[in-house]
Amino acid sequence: MTPPEHGKDLPDSAEVRLTVRLDLENRSFHQETKRWSGADEYMNQVTSPQHDGFTFQPSRDRQITVCTDCGSFNMKPEWSIGLPHAIDAARGQTDSGDAWSPGWFDMDLPKGRAVHIVITAETEMPADWAEFQTLRQNILAPLASLAKTPLEQRLLPNLSAYIVDRDAGSSIIAGYPWFLDWGRDTLIVCRGMIACGLAVEAGKILSTYAALEKNGTLPNMLSADSTANRDTSDAPLWLALASKEAVDALGKKFLQTPLSDGRTLIDALEAIAEGYFAGTPNGIKTDPGSGLVWSPPHFTWMDTNYPAASPREGYPVEIQALWLCLLRLLAEVLPKARSQKWQKLAALVESSLELFWLEPEGYFADVLFAPAGRPAREAWPADHLRPNQLFLISLGLVRGTRAQSTVLAALRHLVVPGAMRSLAPLPVKTALPVHTPWGLLVNDPHHPYFGRYEGDEDTRRKPAYHNGTAWVWPLGVFCESMAMAWPDDQAAKASALAILGSVDQLLSRGCIGHLPEIIDGDAPHTHRGCDAQAWSLSEIIRAERVINNG
Repeated sequence: MTPPEHGKDLPDSAEVRLTVRLDLENRSFHQETKRWSGADEYMNQVTSPQHDGFTFQPSRDRQITVCTDCGSFNMKPEWSIGLPHAIDAARGQTDSGDAWSPGWFDMDLPKGRAVHIVITAETEMPADWAEFQTLRQNILAPLASLAKTPLEQRLLPNLSAYIVDRDAGSSIIAGYPWFLDWGRDTLIVCRGMIACGLAVEAGKILSTYAALEKNGTLPNMLSADSTANRDTSDAPLWLALASKEAVDALGKKFLQTPLSDGRTLIDALEAIAEGYFAGTPNGIKTDPGSGLVWSPPHFTWMDTNYPAASPREGYPVEIQALWLCLLRLLAEVLPKARSQKWQKLAALVESSLELFWLEPEGYFADVLFAPAGRPAREAWPADHLRPNQLFLISLGLVRGTRAQSTVLAALRHLVVPGAMRSLAPLPVKTALPVHTPWGLLVNDPHHPYFGRYEGDEDTRRKPAYHNGTAWVWPLGVFCESMAMAWPDDQAAKASALAILGSVDQLLSRGCIGHLPEIIDGDAPHTHRGCDAQAWSLSEIIRAERVINNG
């Protein structure tokens, strides 16, 4: 038969068939699949073929089912040996692995009809494709209905992928495929949920975490039934900020929400402030002379350790911004006898923000470096240009020329398409040495910027993680800050929305419809880390809402 001209339909009599094979790996993300003696017998034992597909179930709680609505499955196993794993190689891990294919699909492609292959890890499969489509639409529809802009239409429905049940409450999966529910990530995502109309749902999550408050601390992460990891100085403060925004959406009655431990939400928030004021068991402490909060190393979101790549021991700038928001909330909602203490402390903290301003540089110090016990006024202001200072602006604590100068510095040195560098590619006066656990210096302390997140974990990736790697989630804060720094300038608002829209190119690569955790600080800004990250998605949604409503 003579082939049709390019772009022309095949004749109605033409028959088109498609042969499809899927390769499977059975491994964790720190391993590679290798064909071993007995592998063929094992793979066959855990595979159940059906007419239209197969189920691969290597353990009772883990399976994948693949099926088609337009053909048949033929069990015919084969191995592919030595497949290159370029991404793993870039992470300093094994650069190749083997893959097993249980068989092939013979699929008929009739003219004018859509055909489908379904791949699912669910234990119960819908009876047919139509039911599968309906199930997916039912999951996405409630969030899709909240979307107000084209960007939200692409982002909001996928937020449902991160909202999960935890015991009687709710939580947030921080990112796929590697993370579970982290304290700060979950509470930051709640801000986005509140902004887009999910305040009630976010309130349930906030109540879940507030009940875990103990001596002013919250869990850094939840691991199975353990809440012992409390090495975070920002998670309790993110709870307070998200709770304030929930109050704005739901009313002050939200603060009286009963918790599972018998307290109310406002009780837990006041307990956090009391803990920070007096000192927490894990070392967080308010400096009485300045009112600023001292944080142990690795307690902020820039928490890379072993090696200690960005310890930020002392008085981190965003911690003070969040702390001031908590103090103002308590001063506003508590009875006068209890609120005066926090009102006075808030005024002291506000005046102490002056310690962070770097006049020659035209932006705020990222941290006032100080060992435990050293007052903030005797600390050393670091000149590292990072996105953390932007919270002073986005939370309305700094305005005018300083806000504008700070935003312009960040725009010039930190913004890349779809993300914010965690450290500017500039020389620094305050040395930032990074040593491996065995004492090897792996950077230039006065030029600490790492532009690519690749290579060996201890000597390349961890030093780069918060020292140049670009993160998607702070981009929302930057754009919000830009709009707030020039509140009466419509051009600034339009520019902020345009920069926010630069995430569009990230949505069509990697995990389609989701935003990654990080990208390289250097061009071409390759995707790295988690392929789908909750706070990347939620912060872009929140910032667009805030800017459009401002």
